[in-house]
Order: sequence, then C-alpha cells, then structure tokens
Amino acid sequence: MSALSRRGFLAGTAIGGASLVAGTSVAAAAEEAARTCGAFGPVTIPAGDPRYQSIQRAHNTRYVGSPDYAKVVGTPQQVVTAVGDAVAAGKRLAVRSGGHCMENFTANADVKALIDLSQLDEVYWDESKRAFAVEPGATIGRTAETLFKGWGVLLPGTGCAQVGVGGHIPGGGYGFYSRRYGLTVDHLYAVEVVTVDASGTPRLITATREASDPNRDLWWAFTGGGGGNFGIATKYWFRTPGVTSTDPRRALPSTGNQRARMVMYSWQGMSEQQFIKLLRNYFNWFEANSAPGNPNTKVWGTLFANHVAAGTIGVLAGVEDTVPNGQAMLDAHFNAVMADVGATPVADFGEVTSWLDPRNWVSDPSGRQKNKTADLRKGYTDAQISTIYRYLNDSNYSNPNALVNITGFGGQINAVPSDATAAVHRDSILRVYFTAGGWTGEWEDETHMTWVRNLYRDVYATTGGVPVPNAINGGAFINYADSDTLDPAWNTSGVPWHALYYRDNYPRLQRIKKRYDPRNVFKHAMSIVPAT
Repeated sequence: MSALSRRGFLAGTAIGGASLVAGTSVAAAAEEAARTCGAFGPVTIPAGDPRYQSIQRAHNTRYVGSPDYAKVVGTPQQVVTAVGDAVAAGKRLAVRSGGHCMENFTANADVKALIDLSQLDEVYWDESKRAFAVEPGATIGRTAETLFKGWGVLLPGTGCAQVGVGGHIPGGGYGFYSRRYGLTVDHLYAVEVVTVDASGTPRLITATREASDPNRDLWWAFTGGGGGNFGIATKYWFRTPGVTSTDPRRALPSTGNQRARMVMYSWQGMSEQQFIKLLRNYFNWFEANSAPGNPNTKVWGTLFANHVAAGTIGVLAGVEDTVPNGQAMLDAHFNAVMADVGATPVADFGEVTSWLDPRNWVSDPSGRQKNKTADLRKGYTDAQISTIYRYLNDSNYSNPNALVNITGFGGQINAVPSDATAAVHRDSILRVYFTAGGWTGEWEDETHMTWVRNLYRDVYATTGGVPVPNAINGGAFINYADSDTLDPAWNTSGVPWHALYYRDNYPRLQRIKKRYDPRNVFKHAMSIVPAT
C-alpha cells in the first residue's frame, strides 16, 4: 500500500463531495481523498486458502490460531465493516497489527474473526490537526524512518523495528529516549477508534486529549490501557503537549546523530561477587540520575545479562550527539558502572552513528518464547542479584537467547502524574525484561519455560513470585503481558494481576470499558473487566 497508490487523478474527482463535510477544508479533503481512493482491501483469507497459514501464527510461535477467516483491511471504514460483520455473526474477534503480542491474545482457538491491520500503514503530517498521523499497521521502523527523513523528529518508542504501532502505543510504549522525552503516549494528541455500542453497532470515534472533548476518556484509555481492550485504533495523531507551531519540524522532539558505547564482559572472568558489584553500581547510578530534570536523564542505558551459554554480559549506553558535554556524561556513566568491579572487559568500543543506522535497531526474530517483566523503584537487593547470577550460570540449562535485560527508565517519564495517563508507572527508574526464547519445537517448551518461570518466581520470592508494588518494585508492563500472573501457582501474592499492571488506574479503565465496550466484544485473557 504505497503512498503513490493513494494519489493520482482519481483523488481529484473525489474531493468535491468530501469538501462539504463540516469543518473540512478543501486542502484537507483532497489529502484524505488521495489517501483512501487507492486503498488496499478488504481481503478475506478463509481457512483452506494458501495464505491462511501466514495468519495463524504471530511473533510468539508457541501459539497457533484457528480463525474462520482473517480480514485484511486498508481503511478505517473497512475496519468498521469487518467488526460489524463479526459481531453480527456472533464471532469472537481479535485485531493484529505487527503481531508481537507475547501471549495468545490474537493466536487463540476462541478467536474466529481476525482483523489484520498490517496494510493500514501510512505515516504523514495531518495539517488539519497539526499533528503526525500514524496508522496502526505501520511498524516502529517505518514510522521512525518516515518521521526522521521527512522532518528530523522522533517518537520515543521501542528500538524493535518490526513491532507494529497498533499495539505498541496503547500499552504506553517506551524506548531509550523516553528518559529524555517521556513515553510515546505523552505525545499522543488523538486516536481514531472503532468501538461497538450496546446494540452491537460499530462506530468510528475520534478522541483527543482536549479537556473539552466528550470522548477524552477514550483517549486516556489508549495511553496505557493495553491493546485489545476498548476497540480498534485505526489512526493515532502525535504532537507534543504545549506545541503551538504549525511547523511539523517542531511538533515532536527533534533528533540527529547519537553517541553510543558498549562494554562487554566475559562470564569466564566474572565471579558472583563481581556480578553483584557490577549490578549494584548500575542500580546506584540510575537511583542517583533518574529524577525529572536531572541532566543525566539525557543518557540512556541498558544492561544485557545473557545466560552463560552466550558467553558475555553487555552494558550499552548512549546520548544524542547534540547534548553539550555528551561524551563526558557518557564516560562518567561508564566510570561509575565499571568502578571496582574487578573484572576486565573483553570489549569496549564507541562511535557516533546516524539515528537510522541499522545497528541502532533490533530485528527480533520470531520463535517460541516466554517473557516476563518488572519495574523497579530501586535496585535489586544483593540476594536478588545472587538469584539472577545463579540462574544465568545454571549448567543444567543452556540457551544463549535467555537473558535478563535491565533498561533505564524514569526521567521525563516520571515528570507526568501517575493518573494523567493510563500508563501508571511514573515512579520507576528501571524496567527489567526476563526472557527465554529462540527455541523451535514444542518438545522444548517445558525446559525453557520452567527456567524463566522459576527465575522470576525466585527473584520475587519475598512478594509471592511477582513484583508486587512496594519500596523496590513498581509492578509490571502490560505490553510484556504475562498470563502467569493470573495463575495462583505462579502468583502466590494474593495481589490480582491488574494491580501489577495498572495499579490505581484500573477502576477508571473498568468504567471506560463499560462505556465504550458494553458488550465486551474486545477481550482476551488479560483484558479489562467492565465495571459492574
């Protein structure tokens, strides 16, 4: 669905009627007509079609769906029709953009109508809203490239290039530059959503962050309430709060080149006490440098503690090249993290790269996997670090793709009140990702899943196997959904799963769910339960 296919002679013939819509300028109507007259779809892929297998599995190939059909759509109106048809037929539906859901929310035997947004993927400047419009099928990589090449701006989202915007945004997407610029949803101006009312009729609603908008609650729900809960987003608009300029180059944070440095240690030269010291230094630096307004929030960082089978532990950090004294700030970060560790790095290198350098983006191959997450308000205790060390050095388990990844958080993220958006984690300084991935066969599931489940349980042994919010823990991140938190075998805390992911924002999300999805059409294993 190229930009060229949406423009041309036919667009000119369509604007006469479109320009009569209230409040729509001729220029805006022409642009919209050009974007839809050559649109893709809709295409129906039924069971038995040669293309059917391509829609059964998503990124986590442990799960295989069996829908009666997939509807591949190319316009918001096609989404409205697809939703209406599924509801009228009584079919359980699910929506997919990039397909990176970590659980079986879309590849599920109960789902009989899969709505595929992958071809609804345009990124452009919308003059009528003075904001960048991004369609849900656009990947993070495509969005980043278009925003940067077109206007030199960014959204502070993930570095996983193949993740779809459709699911990334409603979870409260974050990335390396979030310490400086906040979450992606902190720049979300509006969202266009297909909802279903009590009569079963689908409606297309545009909700904005404007205080006077009667649908502002729906906008709020899409700022961290998670995907697949309230409706299907067919378009997002982004503009940083407070920006009044009509110049798109000022609508979002600008970016250019970045300085980055990587230090790698070998497991062969890393004792348990050295590992504890390394992580303690890392935690101490983020505890001291994550408050909003701290100059060092311009520095981003992540630590990859791979299983010993991979051979190495990596510490990566960077800063935008435009930051004054950026190199000195970066070096000071590494000096603090490496101080008195007692182990000699096997590699230490740095460079200045373009924002779009392929090395700055992760290509996350699909495969069987199990993932877990936690937010930290303070660093782990030495006992917790020892637990991580023990599992990463487990000689009875071997998987180079198993790791604990600890990424810097806080900064501008924490400058926003916890109830200003549905993304509630505004007091954390680190985000931790536990994963075992990369295996290919069902016969290996038990081995790999048991390892990561036991690791997570033992790290959080004092809080019932999950990161119950307290002085150290901030909870968990809904975009890394983990259905084990519903299971009393793995969550023995007595704290419900939603208290980990949404904390005090959950009751409001329930009320919004009841208003905009009264029939509970949009649901999955960890969806919002409507208020009673």
